[in-house]
Amino acid sequence: MRIDARGLEFVVRAGGPEDGEPVLLLHGFPQHGGEFDEVVPALHAAGLRTYAPDQRGYSPGARPAEVEAYQLPELVADTVALLDALDVEAAHLVGHDWGAAVAWAVAAAHPERVRTLTAVSVPHPAAMAYALAHDPKQKARSSYMVLFRQAGKAEKALLGLRAAGLRRLLRGVGDTARVAAYAEPMREPGALTGALNWYRAMSGAALGAVGPVAVPTTYVWSDRDNAIGRGVAELCAQHVTGDYRFVELPGVSHWIPDEAPAPLAEAILTRVRDTA
Repeated sequence: MRIDARGLEFVVRAGGPEDGEPVLLLHGFPQHGGEFDEVVPALHAAGLRTYAPDQRGYSPGARPAEVEAYQLPELVADTVALLDALDVEAAHLVGHDWGAAVAWAVAAAHPERVRTLTAVSVPHPAAMAYALAHDPKQKARSSYMVLFRQAGKAEKALLGLRAAGLRRLLRGVGDTARVAAYAEPMREPGALTGALNWYRAMSGAALGAVGPVAVPTTYVWSDRDNAIGRGVAELCAQHVTGDYRFVELPGVSHWIPDEAPAPLAEAILTRVRDTA
């Protein structure tokens, strides 16, 4: 389905019982709402209704050119507008990678719209901002962002030779067909630039400005995540004032929804059930 919100058109994957409690799933870089395809069947079986949008920069009809259009408050406003357009008063919110950063910020700024939060891989933005400024190990893990913020150079590095760099980045998601399902849409004109603009619009001040989260929250982290270290993952708890659960998935890489969909679905469902 396609949803109009804030003058943009978003592609949204919807499924599950139409009268089920709504779950909004926010994807990360460089993927799309389809990254939750192996997660949602368990949610549907439990009676939940799911919506997985292709976010700003990823939906062809929601791809503004200006870097400033991808600042965190804009991404938060998109999420709230999507809930409005779907006539959803409050949803169970799930986000992976950049989608997790947006989900944290939505839960902090608009707790009335979030029944529960399940953040995957990326910790609370303020924890991330602190680690990027003070934790040398996390700064090293995040050094790839230096390239991603360089307009033109990053696109060339990732898209050259039929997106060989992008495909290497995505190796952990699964077989070649699944890698292609994410890489091929990024080869469309302007698509990768829109996705990279999230990094180019990012600032430590904006991340650090995200307040504490009071809604019931589960944070899912995997110990083989090359991008997010244990230090910042454990720091996350300091930014949640509501009921909080930390779920560690051993032996799993950064690509949790693709690599471990069943444990992730169980973490989401446990959070939903415990908050009923």
